[in-house]
Amino acid sequence: QVRLVESGGGSVQAGGSLSLSCAASGSTFWFNIMGWHRQAPGKQRELVANIKIGSTPTYLDSVKGRFTISRDITGNKVYLQMNSLKEEDTGVYYCRAERNGVAFWGQGTVVTVSS
Repeated sequence: QVRLVESGGGSVQAGGSLSLSCAASGSTFWFNIMGWHRQAPGKQRELVANIKIGSTPTYLDSVKGRFTISRDITGNKVYLQMNSLKEEDTGVYYCRAERNGVAFWGQGTVVTVSS
């Protein structure tokens, strides 16, 4: 049973930074894609950033230059460094991992950015 566990959410003032981590357990195989999605109150879930094996990361336009996604050498942990946070970055951040077309989701971690 694959399980994704996020950590690192919290509250911060605009302009601040937070780091999110996601660890996958229950799998001995690499995930083709790992990434982060978010859902703001009243809005649809959207892709924030993902990283595929052998490719450069993909970012939502509004976070380019502020957020950085990375994976560790084992391949089953993914991180999101978020700098220069804005109020509009507020939401629940979900870790997502995909292997051979099958997607797995974490339970989400809340990020709140206040002015």
